[in-house]
Amino acid sequence: MSTEVKFRMHEGSADLAPRKAHADDAAYDLRARAAATLDPGAVCLVPSGLYLELPVGFEAQVRPRSGLALKHGITVLNTPGTIDAGYRGEVGVILFNTGKQPFPVNRGDRIAQMVIQKLPDVTLVQADVLSDTTRGAGGFGSTGRQ
Repeated sequence: MSTEVKFRMHEGSADLAPRKAHADDAAYDLRARAAATLDPGAVCLVPSGLYLELPVGFEAQVRPRSGLALKHGITVLNTPGTIDAGYRGEVGVILFNTGKQPFPVNRGDRIAQMVIQKLPDVTLVQADVLSDTTRGAGGFGSTGRQ
């Protein structure tokens, strides 16, 4: 059964509505509502024209597009960017240019992808002691380079 998610588009931006390139894709393409140029090392908030009404218990994640990352060094800085069910503002994409060349963004360019997911029902329970594991408190590369 499909979950319906309501959305609306910024005035004059109906052509930018999110869609999947293929029926079996996991993510919807997000497009730029405004043009921008990202200089090397620059960060820019690019508006998508999209406003969502996610059901309670769902989130949307904004992720980089692999082709932009590989070919141009363009990524989403806070990946994945989380959109909460209570947010009703325009979805913006924080792009970061890790490349060596300025990168132009034109209106209508596919700049990111968005995955909508159901969240598990979780309750955090405070405890005085946590169970032991083989890894223990080791982190940040503690399992070695593979």
